[in-house]
Amino acid sequence: MAYKHFEMIEKNAGLLGVLIAIMVSLGGLAEITPLFMQAHAVKAPPGVKPYDPLRLIGKDIYVREGCYLCHSQMIRTLRAETQRYGHFSTAEESVYDRPFQWGSKRTGPDLARVGGKYSDEWQRLHLLSPRKVVPVSNMPDYPWLEHAKLDVADVQARMRTLRRLGDPYTDADIAAVPEALEGKTELDALVAYLQGLGIRNEPTAQASAQGASGGQP
Repeated sequence: MAYKHFEMIEKNAGLLGVLIAIMVSLGGLAEITPLFMQAHAVKAPPGVKPYDPLRLIGKDIYVREGCYLCHSQMIRTLRAETQRYGHFSTAEESVYDRPFQWGSKRTGPDLARVGGKYSDEWQRLHLLSPRKVVPVSNMPDYPWLEHAKLDVADVQARMRTLRRLGDPYTDADIAAVPEALEGKTELDALVAYLQGLGIRNEPTAQASAQGASGGQP
């Protein structure tokens, strides 16, 4: 009897397709649901705060200009990674990143801990003309950032949207945006974003212990 049922399914392409789709969907849900629930359980540890207005728009400029296509922000627990780049990345430190910038493509170095490694002036020059500071660099120039002004209303709208998603921005934070961005350019914002990476969101000792549970060689 069972053989006849299997034979009927195998000879009916439409029925076979439907049953395959159902099984794939169930398998996908079994794998995705636990990860989805775990992701929503991640909370910001002490010391990790949402981006200030200048760094917030700097992060969006970073995404807009495609920096993530060549630079990851994900240091793995491998010794070779931590010795070169610093403390391995944890989910908690990226809790306010929407979207997160972990990635895996490294045409250029990982930037997870680049904050403070170079001066503001070095970062500015590197963005405007990379080969003046790194002669072998294949990174493109971004001269337009130096003169592009920031849209205060746009930044405030972004903060209101992020507040709906759970970021703890207050009315006072949003009202202070014009003062925070006064006289600033897109270049200033991107440099501020880079200079905060790995400094203002450094993993706590507790988060480090939890992240190390995967084992470090």
